[in-house]
Amino acid sequence: MLSFDKQLSKMKAYLLILSSFLFLNFSFAQIKVNVAWTEQTKMPKNDVIYYRPFTKLVWTDFKGKPAPPSPVAAITSSGFGYRADMKSRGSKGTINIAVYCFFNKQKSWVRIKQKNDYILEHEQHHFDATYLAAKGFIEKIQSSNITPDNMNAILGIYYKEANDAMNKMQNDYDTQTSNGLIKSKQKEWNNFFNEKLK
Repeated sequence: MLSFDKQLSKMKAYLLILSSFLFLNFSFAQIKVNVAWTEQTKMPKNDVIYYRPFTKLVWTDFKGKPAPPSPVAAITSSGFGYRADMKSRGSKGTINIAVYCFFNKQKSWVRIKQKNDYILEHEQHHFDATYLAAKGFIEKIQSSNITPDNMNAILGIYYKEANDAMNKMQNDYDTQTSNGLIKSKQKEWNNFFNEKLK
């Protein structure tokens, strides 16, 4: 049997743990989620171009070395990512999510004899497909209930889904156009991207 002093100490410890738990829950009672595009990443500035809807790729952006002989005229290496952090102040918390969409100059290439506007448009749409996937990722975030407890899990799930959707679109695009060789299909995809990017 505990003495009165020891019981009081034990009770104070329980109350301290309970009040800490209640404070933790209360401190995140009001959560605001901010989602924004960013061009602030750790990638070398000279190696990447960040997606801007009204800025198109030019052939001088393709700095990589062409792969061994193949029917492929050019390659666009692009992707998207995000970073997230959380800040709290008093009873309010803020989750900040920054999303970026990029083109990698050093991994993108074109064969010298294949440089023309038709192929450049095909490659631009690969970058556009990446942007549409990143945009879809943002839309999912904005329509969900993100909390400090589920933030990492939800962002991971949504990122994988958006990345899978991007890879499917890229594969469908190249398969259906035969890497741009089927001009009628290329025109259909051009219309698709132009409509989506309005």
